[in-house]
Amino acid sequence: MGDSNKNAPLIRNKNPAAIQITAEQLLREAHDRQEAPIQAPEQTITDEEELQEYRLRKRQDFENQLRRNRLNVGTWMRYAAFETSQGELARARSVYERALDVEPRNATLYLKYTEMEMKHRNINLARNLFDRVVSLLPRVDQFWYKYALMEETLGNIQGTRQIFERWMKWEPDENAWLAYIKFEIRYQELELARRLFARMVLVHPEPKYWLKWVKFEEDYGTFDKVREVFNQAIAYLGDDHLDPKLYLAFAKFEVRAKEYDRARVIFKYALERLPRARSQALYNQYTIFEKQYGERDQLETVVLAKRRLHYQEELETNPKNYDVWFDYTRLEEDTGDSERIRDTYERAIAEFPPVEEKRFWRRYIYLWLHYALYEELETRDYERARRIYQECLALVPHEKFTFAKVWLQFAYFEIRRLNLGSARRILGRAIGQCPKDKLFRGYIALEMQLREFDRVRILYGKYLEFNPANCATWVEYAKMERMLGETERCQALLELAVEQPVLEMPEVVWKAYIDLEFEEGAYAQVRRLYERLLTRTDHIKVWISYSRMEAMIPSSSDDSGQNSPQNSPSTKTSTSIANARSIFERAYQHYRKQQRNEERLVLLEAWRDFEQTHGTADTLQMVQNKMPKVVRRRREVPRGTTASTSGAGEEYLEYLFPDDQDRKPNLKLLALAQQWKLKKQAQETVVDDTTVVDTADSPKD
Repeated sequence: MGDSNKNAPLIRNKNPAAIQITAEQLLREAHDRQEAPIQAPEQTITDEEELQEYRLRKRQDFENQLRRNRLNVGTWMRYAAFETSQGELARARSVYERALDVEPRNATLYLKYTEMEMKHRNINLARNLFDRVVSLLPRVDQFWYKYALMEETLGNIQGTRQIFERWMKWEPDENAWLAYIKFEIRYQELELARRLFARMVLVHPEPKYWLKWVKFEEDYGTFDKVREVFNQAIAYLGDDHLDPKLYLAFAKFEVRAKEYDRARVIFKYALERLPRARSQALYNQYTIFEKQYGERDQLETVVLAKRRLHYQEELETNPKNYDVWFDYTRLEEDTGDSERIRDTYERAIAEFPPVEEKRFWRRYIYLWLHYALYEELETRDYERARRIYQECLALVPHEKFTFAKVWLQFAYFEIRRLNLGSARRILGRAIGQCPKDKLFRGYIALEMQLREFDRVRILYGKYLEFNPANCATWVEYAKMERMLGETERCQALLELAVEQPVLEMPEVVWKAYIDLEFEEGAYAQVRRLYERLLTRTDHIKVWISYSRMEAMIPSSSDDSGQNSPQNSPSTKTSTSIANARSIFERAYQHYRKQQRNEERLVLLEAWRDFEQTHGTADTLQMVQNKMPKVVRRRREVPRGTTASTSGAGEEYLEYLFPDDQDRKPNLKLLALAQQWKLKKQAQETVVDDTTVVDTADSPKD
């Protein structure tokens, strides 16, 4: 024992190998390295002896394969096919029988076996095989079909019928029954086919098979037979399991038979017993039937009664469903019965919203408006329509919310009745009791159509007192004054607007003011407006707009607004271009002092586009020299954020302007690092038409 331990190899490293070799890996490598089998050339058989040797060799090969794996059905079928191809049917039968001893319930083996016997016209043997297989596998329909087809092809009609009868005892699916029925129809055995239908609907009582029986009776029977089948189906299935399609087919049959009264009774009988969820299609067909064959009164009565009942049931569930009330009122309006329509509207408006919140009243208030319009347009009862508007306005809690549409519709109604004073009193009461932007705009639009400009000025004044921060109101007021030729009024309004401490969109007012002065030719005033605007905001768009406007002003123009054709505002002179360039320079220096590099970059891009259009090559190059280089850097982020948790940091872009070199002494070192990186052929990225230098690989400061 001691000597054996001394001779044992010493294992110094007992750690697992870096690459583990599995059994699956070994099998895959063996399969990949396996050489392709060498195929022998095809043998040409010239005499009987060689043929016998070839057969013997093939049989030995098949037998060897079967000894290795008896359960391989494919090998058995190839073996039998080989014997069949050699004309050795007895040997082929022996192979099939041996295979069936191994797999006695294999349908494929039986199928190939029977096909071989039928192909070689061994009818009795094929019959024996079919008898065996249908007894062993009675649920495999393919064998029944082939058995019946073989007997029918041989002309053995009685034998085919016996096969079908044996099959039907197993109660197969509907396709088997239909195949049997078609067989009897082919040989004009209609009574036998009728009996088969009666047996099939007992096994498969679905309505579609009753309908197939009906189709058969329509083609080969009489009307009485068809009605008898329908009656049997209705009685057998009952109301719980009855399909509306069966009733519909019954009614259509009576229509084809021109028995319209019978069809109407069937429709009514079905609609009374079937639930509404299942009878919608039946009801639609009933409506079409009444349109084609019924009288108008009967059709309208049926449709209206059905829809009215439907709406009433929904309103009983939820009386506050105003969408259903709209549909209900439209339905009653189609009938033309004024009393019923008014009753429906009165019941609808009596369903007040649950709480005094505007979102609950939005749909409800339209019921009042539709009611008033109906009285005005259909019944011509104008006093009743006026009372509806008044009651609606008395109902709305104006101290909490109001509906401008109701006030405006009431006013328009009075205008249509030529009561202009009443309309003005209504709108005046509205803006006094519950002022809203929509009310002011509607009242102003009305007076503008009447060309009552003094009243419009008064309304605009009250509107601005109500909401002085609405920039659109100031601009529309100024446009009206300018349309009337009151330029001084227009200027005074815009001046007053820009002096407001709070405006919703001040840029709209300033733009309107500047455009007015520019169109009037008051270029000095335009410059003053821009300078005033720059004292309030230094937004980049203001500087760019200022410079572009300056480029459009002719250098020798005055502020009188009278320009000659040679001196029009569209003329671009060297002085105006120089002034625009100076504004760009002012803006650039302004943002440079404040170190707002993003605005500087946007300004330089706009300046570059300006020089490309109006400048020279030198001025364009001057702007290009000011363009910055964008450097991608990485910085730490505050703790607690996603980036700090992952430890990746955050990338950001830093703009390096040539004008800032005197402020950053390390730019020279950065430039050297950039040159070193270019020599190493590092990848460069273009950002906003500038070269982005990635400093991740450059020498550290």
